[in-house]
Amino acid sequence: MTTNPQIRRAVVNDAEKITTLINAAFRIAESFFIDGNRISTEEVKELLVKGDFLVAEAEGTLTSCVYIEPRDGRTYLGLLSVNPELQRTGLGSQLLSAAEDYSRQNGSRFMDIYVVNLREELPQYYQKRGYIETGTTPFPENIQTKLPCFFINMSKAL
Repeated sequence: MTTNPQIRRAVVNDAEKITTLINAAFRIAESFFIDGNRISTEEVKELLVKGDFLVAEAEGTLTSCVYIEPRDGRTYLGLLSVNPELQRTGLGSQLLSAAEDYSRQNGSRFMDIYVVNLREELPQYYQKRGYIETGTTPFPENIQTKLPCFFINMSKAL
């Protein structure tokens, strides 16, 4: 499968495919500290009301997605997910750049992300992309984890 995808804004009919993609990607990355699915189709549909998903498709298949939500001149970015078979091919970076461009074009001045502290590779990945650590946020109490964890807040000027 090509790694030169078409990137577009998702529609509600994409919700099931987005859910499957996110759960597959996060299962690989987070199974050491969390059980179960990361998100439901209903939750994806709720997010589509508050913000946007950008999706990348190649040869008719959804390859990656990211959620972006405008928040008072800033944009929250989350759920960056790449098909496990295509990880480490540059798709995540392409989609991150597209999300930053999309947010900038829509008037956002900053991009904010939360990364789980147990995913030790993520702060360095985002730092290389210009993000800086700005603090921490507790992990949601309603999500059961195998290990104690918290979010590292990161931000980038757009």
